Amino acid sequence: MSNIPETGRTRRVTIRLVVLQILVLSLLATLGGRLWYLQIRNASVYTAKATGNHIREVVEPAVRGEILDASGRILAGNETRLVVSVSRTSLLQQRDGGKAVLGRLAEVLGMPAKDVQEKVRLCDAKTPQPCWNGSPYQPIPVTKEATTQQAMQIMERREDFPGITAQPTAVRRYTGAEGANMAQVLGYLSPVTDDEVSKTADKTGLDRYLPADQIGRAGLESVYDRDLRGTAGITQLEVDNLGRVIGTAGTVAPQTGDNLVTSIDARVQKVVEDNLAQAMADARNTFDKVTNRNYEADSGAAVVMDVHTGRIVAMASAPTYDPNLWVGGISGKDYQALTSKDSNFPLLNRAIQGQSAPGSTFKVVSTTAAVQAGYSLDGTYACPKAMTIGGREFKNFESESFGAISLERALEVSCDTVFYGLAYDQWMKDGGIKPKKEPGDWFFKTAHQFGLGAKTGIDLPAEVTGRVPDRQWKQSFYDNNKDAWCKQAEKGGNSFSDQIARENCVDGYQMRAGDAVNYAIGQGDTLVTPVQMARIYSALANGGTFYRPTIAKAVISPSGQLVREIAPHEDGKFPGDQKLLSYIDQATAGVITSGTAAWKFAGAGWPQNKIELHAKTGTAEVEGKQTTSWLDTYSKDYAVVMTISQGGTGSGGSGDAVRRIYQALYGVDDKGNVDNGKALLPAPQAELPKFNPDGTAIIKPAGYSVADPSGLADPGVTGGSPRVFLDPAPPSAPQTLLTATDAALEPTRGAGRGRA
Repeated sequence: MSNIPETGRTRRVTIRLVVLQILVLSLLATLGGRLWYLQIRNASVYTAKATGNHIREVVEPAVRGEILDASGRILAGNETRLVVSVSRTSLLQQRDGGKAVLGRLAEVLGMPAKDVQEKVRLCDAKTPQPCWNGSPYQPIPVTKEATTQQAMQIMERREDFPGITAQPTAVRRYTGAEGANMAQVLGYLSPVTDDEVSKTADKTGLDRYLPADQIGRAGLESVYDRDLRGTAGITQLEVDNLGRVIGTAGTVAPQTGDNLVTSIDARVQKVVEDNLAQAMADARNTFDKVTNRNYEADSGAAVVMDVHTGRIVAMASAPTYDPNLWVGGISGKDYQALTSKDSNFPLLNRAIQGQSAPGSTFKVVSTTAAVQAGYSLDGTYACPKAMTIGGREFKNFESESFGAISLERALEVSCDTVFYGLAYDQWMKDGGIKPKKEPGDWFFKTAHQFGLGAKTGIDLPAEVTGRVPDRQWKQSFYDNNKDAWCKQAEKGGNSFSDQIARENCVDGYQMRAGDAVNYAIGQGDTLVTPVQMARIYSALANGGTFYRPTIAKAVISPSGQLVREIAPHEDGKFPGDQKLLSYIDQATAGVITSGTAAWKFAGAGWPQNKIELHAKTGTAEVEGKQTTSWLDTYSKDYAVVMTISQGGTGSGGSGDAVRRIYQALYGVDDKGNVDNGKALLPAPQAELPKFNPDGTAIIKPAGYSVADPSGLADPGVTGGSPRVFLDPAPPSAPQTLLTATDAALEPTRGAGRGRA
């Protein structure tokens, strides 16, 4: 007899069915709960996301703020250009995808049809430039150089050019105010990359990059990009599932960027640029008796600094370039011309990126170090024509001998052997080749106290640190180069480089006597930048305060209201006492009257009794190259520093140019007469420019100077923002916008004796 129930189900089957029913009910409950959560509990969130899926943004770029000089002259502004743009949305609605329209447009613009088609295609991983990397709903600019006649043809024949617009648009323009170039200081703009857009997609306001944005890539344009850029306008378009526009969801108007007032004086900037260029041209026509050829003068830099604030009044770098090459996108040919080795890299700002040995201009640091180490200001020191140290002869410049002299006289005539003797004696006290556990290292320590070997903190990008070759650097340099030195040494050879390699392979980590004495005269492995030296000589002028160099003075709103002022910043103090400071002050004045720069100043009629100048010359020797000219100077108002690579001696290469800069500043003619009415800037301009109610700056009329402020303000001469100019400017325009005329510098190591 069977035990199976009539239903045919065993107990085990029944249990399994119950479990399955419970599981099904649980899944249904979970699904229902999830549907409730999505459709009721969080309905608003997902409704917003769904809506966002059919919203597309069209960006209207903001008018970029202007960069002004200290008086309000426009250094970087905006001008009106006729921009022809194409709507992809309109093209795609046409039967042939807009091919015929683009062909007619190319004919009107005088461009190859292929070029026009490439400009309006969308960028992706497989599509090379040119292409459009912005929103496909954004009007795509085809040219920013359209003529009035071309624009009229397009706008009068709208039926032939559906989706094509031609309208005035504000475009960046570097004005060349007063003839000044300022390319490396101002910088340039370029479009944001896809990567930059994606990285900021979740951010808002100025922290978010939009596909149509142009951002600063160098100079002030880069550092103050957030202030200058403004906020782009955004129009939200509703589109259907086929991407067709069906309505507008909202519009936010663009906001003009703020303006940046700098401490640069465009007139002084022009003088500095011209005199640097002239000094280099003169050097190229001067015969170098050492190398038996003319000086190459391949590059140079000059800085004018307000000694009481650290603000930069002028900064020039050569070679230079036209910053307007970047406007609207730089061509491949122009980019190659700016970055090839043959160009000598004009994109570099050699005032903050050019590194070289400072030569004898470094002796103000060595003098301070010697006094801190205990050597007396009242003593006398031997200045023979040469010294033998470690079996090697170290000569004075042109083998001159001045006998026993003071430190003051050693600075005036730039006696190398005095500083050789001081450095060698201190090196011996520190233990020589077997240094003490804690050597004094006063010469290295003092250089760091002067701020060398570190960035000054100037408000420009990519500043370099220079180098103080102390014991720590020496060991690190040895660790990184030992293998290469030893490999070179194994090959034999008798060149200077081979001899150095053999020495360094064995004990390149040691601070040798030759390293110490070369360092004391600004040679060897020491590297400085012009802005570092301008900061040091400014401190000598102002009583001992090291200011952080700055170019920007204030951010001003488009309506002319102060947004924020950028105040001077103190970074440190002169490491010696006031007696030493006065001593150096007197010695550097002697360089002008009876020292190494006298033939370019006192001998050329400079009125030292009326406008006292101070200076130190430097001629840095670099193995395999001609000498680098350095001239570091200061007055009660300014520090002026000039350097020319392969430009000759300090006073010979830079003396005339630096004197002419001071002549322009103070109104001094070639006979030494002082005319304040002709002075460009006899005192640094402390106050900010005044602005009209519409935000335009009030520029003083021609002939106005700080010394003679009687000129009435000319309301017709304006600066400020927002403002666009036609090019060429109409006759009534007060300021015509004219076209002004990343590789790394390979640091060069100084070697051999120093020169005055």
